[in-house]
Amino acid sequence: MAPFAAPLAGLGRAVLGALASTGRLAIFAGQTLSHLLRPPFYIREFLAACLQIGWLSLPVVGLTALFTGAALALQIYAGGARFSAEAVVPSITAIGMVRELGPVMAGLMVAARVASSIAAEIGTMKVTEQIDALVTLSTHPMKYLTVPRVLAATLTVPVLVGVGDVIGIMGGWLVGTGRLGFNSATYLKNTWEYLEFWDVGSGLVKGAAFGFIIAVMGCYHGMNSARGAQGVGRATKSAVVGASVAILAANYLLTEVFFSA
Repeated sequence: MAPFAAPLAGLGRAVLGALASTGRLAIFAGQTLSHLLRPPFYIREFLAACLQIGWLSLPVVGLTALFTGAALALQIYAGGARFSAEAVVPSITAIGMVRELGPVMAGLMVAARVASSIAAEIGTMKVTEQIDALVTLSTHPMKYLTVPRVLAATLTVPVLVGVGDVIGIMGGWLVGTGRLGFNSATYLKNTWEYLEFWDVGSGLVKGAAFGFIIAVMGCYHGMNSARGAQGVGRATKSAVVGASVAILAANYLLTEVFFSA
């Protein structure tokens, strides 16, 4: 039995470590939620986070949505042509963008840009003992650093998702009318007729959930980064990877809840 003990022990330590990390992250997220509605509120930090997370992420989200919508229209047309169903391109492109691709692509792009930025910023503050200075000045680090960023991401990512949906549908329209021979008025009519309110609403709810995940991951790994440049680098990498995986997992769970019936 001895030869098998070491691998099993290593596997057990890895599983226990993962569970412990998940528990610490859940506690951190719960503490963040508990502070959201309790004063003091740092409005200036919140507005700065809205600018950083929302407005400055718009170009990358817009470009990603444009090319995703265009590629989606081409793929649906190529697949539909096998069954003489090319007419479904406008409706399926719109539904696919607002339900799945819009929220997920926006979430992943914002995670790559924002989670890394938050983790690096807060991790650097920890390394340079600025967080300790906040405590010395009787300022709660979570209230000052985490809550404004989490609230800003939760509110601005759905806006980015909505803008990305429009741009993605426009990308499909550009390809449909310019490359695939669709009539512009017919394309837009089919897009509008087959979209339902909950198609759009579910994507916006996903965007809010993804924004919360992104900011919590960035703040958590930044707050818990090790000392030194390598520690900050590992925190940044862990924030992006963790946020990306959590977004994909949350997307499945939310899709199951919204559309399982």
